[in-house]
Amino acid sequence: MNKWLTTTIAICLTCVSLSVVAEEKNTKAAHEQKTEKPANNPSYFFPPKMQSFRLYGDAAIPNSKPAPDEEIGADKGWIQKVSQPYIQVYLPAKVKATGASVVIFPGGAYWGLTFDYEGVQQATYFVDHGIAAFVVKYRIPNDAWMLDKSIGPLQDAQQAMKFARQHASEWGLDANRMGAVGFSAGGHLASTLATHFDKLQIENPDNINLRPDFLVLVYPVISMDSKVTHVDSRKALLGEKPSKERINYFSNELQVTANTPPTLLLHAVDDKLVDVKNSILFLEALKKEKVPVEAHLFEKGDHGFFLLPRDRWQSPIIDWLTTNGWLNLKKN
Repeated sequence: MNKWLTTTIAICLTCVSLSVVAEEKNTKAAHEQKTEKPANNPSYFFPPKMQSFRLYGDAAIPNSKPAPDEEIGADKGWIQKVSQPYIQVYLPAKVKATGASVVIFPGGAYWGLTFDYEGVQQATYFVDHGIAAFVVKYRIPNDAWMLDKSIGPLQDAQQAMKFARQHASEWGLDANRMGAVGFSAGGHLASTLATHFDKLQIENPDNINLRPDFLVLVYPVISMDSKVTHVDSRKALLGEKPSKERINYFSNELQVTANTPPTLLLHAVDDKLVDVKNSILFLEALKKEKVPVEAHLFEKGDHGFFLLPRDRWQSPIIDWLTTNGWLNLKKN
């Protein structure tokens, strides 16, 4: 065997050896990457900590007067005198995440916010089902810190939807599967957002869509008509003697169009605080405009559904979201 042939064979053997070693390393690395268990990353199984943000960031709060921050009651779950709006973000664990999200508006008759029961606790429920939740601490209408108290909550609702969509990709959320959920007076605010999303009350230079993709209203105030409304909510929002024009503007059964989002209504017939007629009026208005709507009216439950086991009224929400495809990765 000549010297040239011997050298050539040696080079070939070396190349084959290096190739085998390289392939073994790549195979091992790929195997390690493929077999790495999510258990090595706890965040895969556990939801991240709640994050809280100023609703308007560093920008000035619109429709606001200079006033001291006199907010009270956060430690008791019943917050009053809110003049500085915030939004809390609750994200599900990655193992459960559906990409869907809800913006939650707690009730409180526009006098305060039932923030723990109708905000934080409900956010936890949605997170448990893989749905991100944004709980809004919106401003309580008050002439002391607002130029026009009637539009203050609506401004915060529009800003909350804008905030959620602005950050959707950052948190792995689908900007086209973001709904609004409201309880009692928060139901009035959510339905106001859903029927007034095209009546801009905030700055929105990027034309971010402010329309919720779906709407869940739980024992909601809907109308400002004195024969139907919750009087204290109307008084807090519109004052003692509102004009007919203002009453109609915030009577959301009169503001429904074909573009109002698909809606789920939950109400107890024996509700002594907010008449079930509010939900019925909204149901009829949605039906007239051919907007998809479903209603669950419970014989007994009172206001707040305190007489009902939670799973009896919460489960229909998840069932409705699932049936309508809002929890699917892609909605047709």
